[in-house]
Amino acid sequence: MRKRPNLATPTAETAAPGDPVRFRIVDGARRHFFAHGFRGVSMDDLAAELGMSKKTLYSRFDTKQQLLEAVIDEQFRRVSEKCERILAAGGGDFSATLQEFLACIQRYTAEIQPPFLKDIRQEAPQTFQRVERLRRALIERYFGELMRRGRAAGVIRKDIPASIIIEILLAGVQAIVNPARMEELDLTVRSGCALVTKVVLEGAIVPAAKPRDRIS
Repeated sequence: MRKRPNLATPTAETAAPGDPVRFRIVDGARRHFFAHGFRGVSMDDLAAELGMSKKTLYSRFDTKQQLLEAVIDEQFRRVSEKCERILAAGGGDFSATLQEFLACIQRYTAEIQPPFLKDIRQEAPQTFQRVERLRRALIERYFGELMRRGRAAGVIRKDIPASIIIEILLAGVQAIVNPARMEELDLTVRSGCALVTKVVLEGAIVPAAKPRDRIS
């Protein structure tokens, strides 16, 4: 059986609770990489933006690639922690939990602009593949739990295996949320994820439940 990454638990390097400087670097790089692309932000630019010396920056990260990996870890850690909190607070209200979950995904995907994905796909293909693996693990884990809860609430259809619903969602995200297709379809990461999720979930909801639980 394939071991699933523990998305809720950050690596010691990523979390670095005892190193606020490192956390500040990762947080600043995350915002700048996502907004301007990986290629468009140099280590010099980042050091200047953070108001620190290049020596301090390089004392935490030997290379820009190493910093990119830490940024990826931090983003998935944040999304996973938020999803865990939503599921823990959801109780028996499936519709409210679903809406909170979708709002969380939209909020975090809104930070990521197309140039970032385009850059890492071209310049750091192994990292791009890792992002896809982590994304798959996150969708399997949290959407899988949502499917289970939705079925228990009588909202999600039982005539379609949950594994098939998840595979359709994964295939849709992979097909649409990639640099070439987003540019062709004039989509952002946020709008692409939202459209794929909407189509899949609308098809998964029990027909009688749709007027009450329609995905917005």
